[in-house]
Amino acid sequence: MSIFETLKERGLIAQTTHEDEIKKLLETEKITFYIGFDPTADSLHIGHFMQLIVMKHMQNAGHRPIVLLGGGTTMIGDPTGKTDMRRMMTADEIQQNADNFKVQMSRFISFGDGEGQARIVNNADWLLDINYVDFLREVGVHFSVNRMLTAECFKSRLEKGLSFLEFNYMLMQGYDFYLLNKEYGCVMQFGGDDQWSNILGGIELIRRKSQKPAYGMTFTLLTTSEGKKMGKTEKGALWLDPEKVSPYEFYQYWRNVDDADVVRLLKLVTFVPLDEIAKFEQMSGQELNEAKKLLAFEVTKMVHGEDAAKKSQDAASNIFGGAGGTGFNTENMPSFEIDGGLISSGIPVLDLLITSGLTPSKGEGRRLIDQGGLSLNGEKVNDVSLVIDDSFFNDGELIVKKGKKVFLKIVK
Repeated sequence: MSIFETLKERGLIAQTTHEDEIKKLLETEKITFYIGFDPTADSLHIGHFMQLIVMKHMQNAGHRPIVLLGGGTTMIGDPTGKTDMRRMMTADEIQQNADNFKVQMSRFISFGDGEGQARIVNNADWLLDINYVDFLREVGVHFSVNRMLTAECFKSRLEKGLSFLEFNYMLMQGYDFYLLNKEYGCVMQFGGDDQWSNILGGIELIRRKSQKPAYGMTFTLLTTSEGKKMGKTEKGALWLDPEKVSPYEFYQYWRNVDDADVVRLLKLVTFVPLDEIAKFEQMSGQELNEAKKLLAFEVTKMVHGEDAAKKSQDAASNIFGGAGGTGFNTENMPSFEIDGGLISSGIPVLDLLITSGLTPSKGEGRRLIDQGGLSLNGEKVNDVSLVIDDSFFNDGELIVKKGKKVFLKIVK
């Protein structure tokens, strides 16, 4: 199976600019392509991971990736998918985030100077020193404002307000593609499906300025079967940094996906062979648990390493089994250390849920209790005004169960 067919069979391709030409190109040549990452946070998240999966598929097939870090474009901010303008970041913040991205990416992508090895470039190297008048004359002249305003990334913002600062973003991304094409022979840009308009802008700029063909491909955004965006936990984004989301929490996120999503996710975010995934397609209910375990293990292994994946898997498997009269094995259970003074003076259960990260708000906590979804040491909580004190702890530990599958050991 060719790389194009692999990406298509796994459901990764959303749109292509020239499908037949791209298919033939990828089958007959080893190309250089790029994906851009704006370092707007200090860690990659699961949305970035989808891009790295595509990049790894391409690299495994012998094509050369360029990772473009947006040290320059992050100074502006991509309006795509945003209801408000991004927070303005300092150059030092952006550089630190970019350095973190490099470390995390090296777990998935092979970087170096050899054939097929990936390279990292930063558009701050050319965008930050550019002469604006020269840029307008060289690049701006090739962009139609009328056409830009039809792009979804701009249309969705016009009613609420689109700054001229952000309006420049498409030109800057197009210029990135043009320079990468000129300097490195990069002929294709990949991106999430929300980047379609920006990708088209770069292709058009290359065609107008260099009279060369260039191509674009977008890949599927990570959503549930109901179309809801994935990658959010109650604490926020599903980060790849283990300090932000522990390997166990990361594992549990994938272990608890809906039955309707597990087979599709195995295709999208793992490298499990398609014929192996096919055996799960006719399964339902409890039978899909093995598929969910496989999904959780494979994704956690890629992000956090095999040792962390095994520990997370063991912890999830061994959480039931009886310790201290609670009916749970607490040895491998994720834990949260709380100030003993808070417990001694008494802490409302809703505050405890927020402090420990189990719920983002008191409203969520109330709903959890009202629906019978919270237990302390095996006893269901029915009172939203319950106050937790030392009497709830056995040997300094309190076991909290949220829903059917989320456990937390609170240690004072």
